[in-house]
Amino acid sequence: MIECAVWWSTPILETGERLALLTEPERERHAAYRRDEDRRRFLTGRVLAKTLAGERLGIAATAVEFDATCDDCGKQHGPPRIPGADLALSISHSGDRVGVAISTGTPLGLDVETASRTVDDGLLGYALNDAERAALTGLSERERTEAFFRYWTRKEAVMKATGRGLRIPLGSLTMSPPGEPAKLTDSADPALSPERTRMADLDPGDDYRAAIAALTSDEMEVTQRWWSPIR
Repeated sequence: MIECAVWWSTPILETGERLALLTEPERERHAAYRRDEDRRRFLTGRVLAKTLAGERLGIAATAVEFDATCDDCGKQHGPPRIPGADLALSISHSGDRVGVAISTGTPLGLDVETASRTVDDGLLGYALNDAERAALTGLSERERTEAFFRYWTRKEAVMKATGRGLRIPLGSLTMSPPGEPAKLTDSADPALSPERTRMADLDPGDDYRAAIAALTSDEMEVTQRWWSPIR
């Protein structure tokens, strides 16, 4: 059994103590965001992830350093890892939600999305394959939007778990229909197989949809909690 903890937060305020948790590459990424809300989401993800990792490892959050080396370009904007530690992490944020998933060893992918955006035919054609679009036939606009974001977050979660992200074509993955438990039912990409993928839909609150994926053949147990730091 794979145990995975997901923690949710709203964006925290920037303070000197929190900014001090960032490494130099992380400070550069933080400063590169033009909007205050984007900087706060990035900071929240890093502070929460380092706090959780420190608790697991029995060290202070200030002692946790991530290696986020991108496999393609070598820059520090890839998935966060802790060298030498048997921990897996995934960070995702959208709107007023920031989430961190943490487990032991097994590669994880977490995705959260604001589910209030308009879903047009172009977006459906980009993200869903023929079988998935057919499952939306006859749905109302509200139901179609709900179904789309279930598909979208499930796909993003499994792609993030591989570390390859959007290098995996969205249409190459087929997900279980919305209304059924989250599951990868088919993959045309060798990086993913239904037999070694476990998934779950999550509840980040009204107007948000989220999913988590782990690359394992073991069963997965997911817990969700809210983080409430001192503001």
